[in-house]
Amino acid sequence: MTATQTVAEALELSPVESHLHPAGSFNLEDHAVPSGLEEIWRFTPLKRLRGLHQDTPLDGEDFKVEVDAAEGVTAVSVPAADSARGVSGYVPVDRVSARAWEAARSVFEVTIPANAEIAEPTTIRLHGEGLEKAAAGHLLVRAGQFSKAVVVVDYDGSATWAENIEVVLEDGAQLTFVTIQDWNDDSVHVVTQHARVGRDAELRHIAVSLGGDVVRASTSADYLGTGGSVEMLGVYFADAGQHIEHRLFVDHTAPRTKSNVEYKGALQGKDAHTVWIGNVLIRKEAQGILTYESNDNLVLTDGATADSVPNLEIETGDIEGAGHASTTGRFDDEHLFYLQSRGIAEEEARRLVVHGFFNDIIRRIGVPALQERLVASIEEELAEHVGRIG
Repeated sequence: MTATQTVAEALELSPVESHLHPAGSFNLEDHAVPSGLEEIWRFTPLKRLRGLHQDTPLDGEDFKVEVDAAEGVTAVSVPAADSARGVSGYVPVDRVSARAWEAARSVFEVTIPANAEIAEPTTIRLHGEGLEKAAAGHLLVRAGQFSKAVVVVDYDGSATWAENIEVVLEDGAQLTFVTIQDWNDDSVHVVTQHARVGRDAELRHIAVSLGGDVVRASTSADYLGTGGSVEMLGVYFADAGQHIEHRLFVDHTAPRTKSNVEYKGALQGKDAHTVWIGNVLIRKEAQGILTYESNDNLVLTDGATADSVPNLEIETGDIEGAGHASTTGRFDDEHLFYLQSRGIAEEEARRLVVHGFFNDIIRRIGVPALQERLVASIEEELAEHVGRIG
């Protein structure tokens, strides 16, 4: 497989036409400036992207990167021309991604060697220090055969940031890959992530979105061999005026592969807006696969809006199972009544309901420090608004 081939091309899969996943191209001219009428852009507030989708220069340098690499893990910045980017088979599918690919002067490469079991997480922290100039980044994470590791990417500060992330798991690798978007409330972040999963490899992808004015994260995965597994877990919390958008696409390109996508979000405050678009494509070559996707949203106050659209595209009936679910609702009055009837004050009862809502995903993250931080962050969000919830 060459750097310019998609997995579908490398495996000689039949082409699929769908408005949910348009054809990719490295040529920026093939990506028109979106108008907002396109299916992949219709939920995104384009006017708030500060020109990332148009032609604003991506040459800003007002950010710092700190790396805490676990022993045995290599983490280096490589000039784009000398890098291995493209090894995941990803080709930009929208204008922001194509612009970021073109503008990135270097690629930050994280490599986990084959057969290594790395106990400590490798953490990359990106701190934005200004909004005046937009910037572009590119991250490539490669997990060698039969390796096991955790990689965390942590964003904070203020930035206008466009980015591509590639994640590659060779055969038998196990990787937990975490992104934490804890930006200041003035930041704009548009990121496209793509994972290539080898034979019998296991990817656990975790997305945590808490901060930012506009955050749009598009995440996709496909498979190079049988037995691969992808689990995508997400937690997000939107406050007044925030727009948080997650777009997920799992492309089952090989037989007997598995995927599970599960995201949960809460919203509070006027004009808080979350978007979740899930899509699973089961190609005719992908016999015997098992997949499920779900999204649950808890609306805590009036004036908040959650859009949730699950999709399944099935080209073969020879599968083990496929399904999807989506819910959006307010507090469960029965839960509140149960807690209050046992002497728990109303505000504390509401906190407990929210924590219980998120707990199922948080406890499955598998990174204790991250789990504790997420619980604390949710508590901070609730502390500012709990009196108005209901």
